[in-house]
Amino acid sequence: MRIHQFAQRPLERVRERWEELLRTHEAGMVSAEYAVGVLAAVAFALLLLSVMRSDAVRTALFEIVSNALSVRG
Repeated sequence: MRIHQFAQRPLERVRERWEELLRTHEAGMVSAEYAVGVLAAVAFALLLLSVMRSDAVRTALFEIVSNALSVRG
């Protein structure tokens, strides 16, 4: 088997797989998966926002930052 023939086989497999994907018409699933991912990201962001706005977390973060910025001599 020559090198160009060996390299041609994966390209043929990619082409066959691409044609199979085009025939199955699953393009709608990709959109649905993106929508679920976006909803999960928004839910996580809202949860994180609510945690970060709590007084305990705000106080802890303020102490961490003030300790890091304090000059010790």
